[in-house]
Amino acid sequence: MTDRIVVVGAGGFGREVLDVIEARVESGDSLELLGVIDSGPREADLERLADRRIAYLGTEREWIRSMRGDERFVVAIGSPTIRRTVAERLSGIGLSALTVVHPRAVIGSRSKLGAGVVVTSGVQISTNVSLGDHVHLNPGCIIGHDAILRDYVSVNPGAIVSGNVEVEQGSLLGAGSTILQGLIIGERSVVGAAACVTKNVDSGTTVVGIPARTRSIDDGH
Repeated sequence: MTDRIVVVGAGGFGREVLDVIEARVESGDSLELLGVIDSGPREADLERLADRRIAYLGTEREWIRSMRGDERFVVAIGSPTIRRTVAERLSGIGLSALTVVHPRAVIGSRSKLGAGVVVTSGVQISTNVSLGDHVHLNPGCIIGHDAILRDYVSVNPGAIVSGNVEVEQGSLLGAGSTILQGLIIGERSVVGAAACVTKNVDSGTTVVGIPARTRSIDDGH
C-alpha cells in the first residue's frame, strides 16, 4: 500500500524533509508525495518549491477542505511548540503521522522511533535509544546509547547527545551542542549552539556556553 504524504512547512526544514522522502522513494519505498501545506509561506520558499516541482497545496485550512482523508502527514516545523499544536490538530481530525528516516542515517539495534519522527541524512543513533513522537533529528547529529528523547524534541545539526541522557518533552538542542553522559534536560528547555552541558538542566531553562550555564539578563542577550 502506498502512503500518500503531505509535508507541513515550506521553510528550510520542510525542504530537508522533502529530501528525506525523495531519498526513501529512490530506495524503493511506496510513498507518494502530494505536496506541501503552509499557512504563511514566504515567497522565496514558494519559488524553491516550484523550482523542484513540488506542489504547494495551500494553507492548512484550505487543504483540509479538499483532503481525501487517507493522507499521512509530517510536520516539518522547527519550533517544538508550534509543531505540537499542528500535529495535535491534524491528529484530531483523524490523520496519522508518518515517520521518515533518510537511507544514509544509521540506527542501532533495539532503538524505537515514535510517530512523525524525522531522521535526516548523516544522523547516527546508537543502540537502545527511544525517540518520542514528532522528534526532529537534523543532519549529522549523534544520539548515544540508551538515550531517551521525549515527544517534540528538536536536535539541531551536529549536536551530540551522549549515552543515558534524557531529554524531556519540547526541548531544543542547538547546533553543535554536546550533552554529557547521564544528564537530564528538563522539558521545554533550550541548549544554545555549541554549548557543552555538564549538569542537569531545569525545565523551561535556556543554557549557553562552555560549560553551559543559565542565560540571564546580565549576559546581554
